[in-house]
Amino acid sequence: MNEKKVVIPIGPYHPLQEEPEFFKLYCDGEIVRDVVWESGYNHRGIEKVCEGKSYDQVTFVVERICGICSTSHPFAYVNAVEDIVSIDVPTRAKYIRSIIGELERIHSHLLWLGLAGHFIGYNTVFMWAWKYREPILDISEMVTGNRNHYAMFKAGGVRRDIENEYIPEIRKVMNKLKPKIDLFVGAVMDDPVIHSRTKGIGVLTKEDIKEFHALGPTARASGIAIDVRKDDPYAAYPLVKWKVITFDEGDVFAKVKVRLLEFYESISIIEQCLKGLEKEKNSPIEIKIKTIPPGEGIGRHEAPRGEVFHYVRSDGTNRPIRHKIRAPSFMNVPTFRASCIGQTVSDVTLILAAVDPCYCCTERLLTLYDWETGKKTMTFNDLIKLSHAKTARVMKKR
Repeated sequence: MNEKKVVIPIGPYHPLQEEPEFFKLYCDGEIVRDVVWESGYNHRGIEKVCEGKSYDQVTFVVERICGICSTSHPFAYVNAVEDIVSIDVPTRAKYIRSIIGELERIHSHLLWLGLAGHFIGYNTVFMWAWKYREPILDISEMVTGNRNHYAMFKAGGVRRDIENEYIPEIRKVMNKLKPKIDLFVGAVMDDPVIHSRTKGIGVLTKEDIKEFHALGPTARASGIAIDVRKDDPYAAYPLVKWKVITFDEGDVFAKVKVRLLEFYESISIIEQCLKGLEKEKNSPIEIKIKTIPPGEGIGRHEAPRGEVFHYVRSDGTNRPIRHKIRAPSFMNVPTFRASCIGQTVSDVTLILAAVDPCYCCTERLLTLYDWETGKKTMTFNDLIKLSHAKTARVMKKR
């Protein structure tokens, strides 16, 4: 590292970051020549916690990984458990799961859009987005009892039904939301300030996406049509019609456009799922699972930021012997190596925010220190060796 370069810190506590994270920008004047990312400020050991909980309890634990996409991790987790048991949940449960997932996608994208407007000084968009997000959260509370952390998912189906009397109200909110999305599209597509701040900024090519294995809207904005809902269909997604939104530019503006047009697809999916619920009236919403046999399962879900991946291993007891979680930001955040270097300082903060990072989903423990002496006791490589040793012990028991 060239020590003559000026170092500009972003974080770990910064007004534009909702979570603690630390980026060091090494600059020549206004141009960023290198970026160093330091994590570990928010690690909570969720994977280890899950290994001490019953399969049903884990559903509630993983829901707390992220507040905004709080149903994404339970979605992937129950898919993994059902993969071990080799069951297919009832069709009504599939529709309910997809409705909850798409409501979450809408409110997450609206939250991101509002914050993006705030970052560039367009506070009208910020106020609009958060205003129109409220009815979505009200619907979530109506059908689940909570605005976030819905506690709807369980292995084998869902915990609560969506009552038929709620369906007209959900449709009403979806119909009211459509012209508001039109408003956002018009504002973004016609505003020269937004264009100047986002077009040609932080470009990620298709090769960059493949090199970093980026996911979700970050990849789709660079022309990579990757979406778990299409690539590995689950829940009600193969039962309804919708399309994957992509653009080729790969800049911040393309990421905005992807999320804007995904609003329409999510609304369409919800409306089709509501029709499915009406057809599946009085149908079961779960299959009872008495025991989890020995084995391993993989669960995936297309969260608002991209693919959430859960791996679960069972030894036949009532709790997982291994639970591995990978959030989309774990893959998307490192793309700053391609998108930020060579950009101006004022643009880098916007580029970092454009992937909609969720750091609490992503955090991993890097180093262990003795609290009293401050001496380093274990490095990242030491922790990897411990993980490999445990994996070897588990494999021997199979």
